[in-house]
Order: sequence, then C-alpha cells, then structure tokens
Amino acid sequence: MITIKLNGRQQTLDADPGMPLLWAIRDLIGLTGTKFGCGIAQCGACTVHVDGVPTRSCQTPLSSLGSAEVTTIEAITGPVAAAVQEAWTKLAVPQCGYCQSGQVMAAMALLSENKTPSDADIDAAMAGNLCRCATYARIRTAIHDAARALA
Repeated sequence: MITIKLNGRQQTLDADPGMPLLWAIRDLIGLTGTKFGCGIAQCGACTVHVDGVPTRSCQTPLSSLGSAEVTTIEAITGPVAAAVQEAWTKLAVPQCGYCQSGQVMAAMALLSENKTPSDADIDAAMAGNLCRCATYARIRTAIHDAARALA
C-alpha cells in the first residue's frame, strides 16, 4: 500500500511503489484526463503538477512523491487556470485534443511563474510538449492571450 496526495485528497493505493504515477492516476484512481503518449517522458501528454512543477507522470514512480501534492487536469482551478481555459477555448487551440491536458498544465506552470512571457519564454516552457496536429502557433497565441487576461 502506498499513499499519495492527489487533487487535494489522500489516496491509498494497492500499488507497487515503483509504479509510474500515470498508471496510478488512470488505472487505479480512474482519472483519464492525463494521457499516455510515449512512456519515456518525451511528449508531455502525461504532464501533471507535482508541488506546482510540471512533471511527466509516465516516468515518476509513486515512491518518489513522498508528501508532494499532485494536481491533474481534472483539478485545475484559480485565475491562471481560468485564463488558460478561456484562451484555449476562444482561440480553438485543440485540434484532436490528445496532447492538450499536458499543454495546459505546462502553460499554467509558466504563467504561474511568469505573467508576461516572451516568445522565447513560451518556447522554453513548452519545449517537449508535442502536438501531432501542430497547433503550436495557436498554443503560443493562447498563452499570450491568457497572460494579457491575467495582467
């Protein structure tokens, strides 16, 4: 048994401590907003926040979490979340949508730290979040739009 703090609640799981967080979230807890993409922490589809830091859950063993707070796409709230969600919707960012939970989690982390990101800041923060539909221009525009809304 292992206990993690997920979306503000303690979750006790009958899981191997080496199990990747992604599979605990999806298969044991039943939250499917966090996606499996590549399994090697290269695509960003599985991004969650661990103590506010964007983290690839496919390569994060449960045992590494300790008392850290894990937040998934299902539990995002607050002004940054609202601004990002509004911009994503207004600009029709998703095409197929598969990567978008990871994209949103990375964008939120950026805007939580930097309220006025440059294109270079956005590129650095979003690097490694792959979009097979290539909506990168809309993602960048949406991040700038969300930043303006937060100003």
